[in-house]
Amino acid sequence: MKNPNNIRARLIELRGNKGRTDVAADLGITPQMLGAIERGDRTPSLPLAKKIADYYQTTVDSIFFAENRHDMFLKKLA
Repeated sequence: MKNPNNIRARLIELRGNKGRTDVAADLGITPQMLGAIERGDRTPSLPLAKKIADYYQTTVDSIFFAENRHDMFLKKLA
């Protein structure tokens, strides 16, 4: 998983000028749940993570997983 601060920054960047309440309503969750995910206090279920990624037209990996995962894997092989 990414550092929670990186996840927060990415989600807020993706949200842009949209309010948390509007995005949460579009996703079918409470604004409190969205806030907890953005803060890193809650980890979304895989279906919710996919729904969030689809909403922002990106991938689950790009939001929730380490950017350098491929590099980390290659280092383990070396």
